[in-house]
Amino acid sequence: MNQKNPAKKRSAKKKSKHGHSGAPAIEYLPSLQSMESLLTGIGGRSRRSAVDEAQEIMYDAWEAPTRQRAVALAKKALTISADCADAYNLLAEETAKSLGEAIDLYRKGVGAGERALGKKSFKEDVGYFWGLLETRPYMRARAGLAQGLWEAGQREEAVNHYWDMLRLNPNDNQGIRDLLMPCLIELGRDKDAERLFKQHKEDGTAAWLYSRALLDFRKHGDSTVAGKSLRIALEENEHVPPYLLGRKRMPRNLPELYSFGDDNEAVLYVHGNKTAWKTTRGAMEWLAAEVK
Repeated sequence: MNQKNPAKKRSAKKKSKHGHSGAPAIEYLPSLQSMESLLTGIGGRSRRSAVDEAQEIMYDAWEAPTRQRAVALAKKALTISADCADAYNLLAEETAKSLGEAIDLYRKGVGAGERALGKKSFKEDVGYFWGLLETRPYMRARAGLAQGLWEAGQREEAVNHYWDMLRLNPNDNQGIRDLLMPCLIELGRDKDAERLFKQHKEDGTAAWLYSRALLDFRKHGDSTVAGKSLRIALEENEHVPPYLLGRKRMPRNLPELYSFGDDNEAVLYVHGNKTAWKTTRGAMEWLAAEVK
């Protein structure tokens, strides 16, 4: 179960064997899970609950050397507490044989997380989710569920989950905005996409800048405004257009690591956003003309 640590927090999403993409990789990094375990120990509670004990087992599961051992530990965690969301998250990634089965496991994870946190947390801790360690298993489960729902065609529910996750965690440590933006564009919800962009206008990543360029083209067409946005995006990462336009073949497997401005970052952006570009009338032709 050991996975590589990405160069940046919003890195590749791994494809499971049944074809669906799991939650953002930041959520499943052994290093991050180890840090969570360490922080839990430092600020540990004097009286540990069954959920706490199950979560400790899950930290071992994320670090397990084999899939079989990881699955066994996740199942063990559930025998200690049925409210261990991370156990369902791991089982969704490692045991689900279909997208529907993965969605069901993630739903169970969301339910487990809700029970573990309690109703009070969803009233008093809004805005601080993810910053509070105990909320992270729930947020992992909800991200996985939303992605699965989108892939299954249940798009309204998926988008609602994404928006609500951003309400719970406006800092967006998980990179949910990068998943939501192409969804909104594909659905033609440009006003909502603009609202999302304004909420994170400080984001200077290639993904955000290329989305800005696409939004400007959708609003203004082949214009000075759109051209300027595209030039800014190109300065951040020049590798995106060849993949978007099919001039360069996408790799068979998504990269696990990327850095600002590199080829891997471009691959990941195109993987998640090509449909948004293709469904925008004239966008691909405009891009091709701008980057001859």
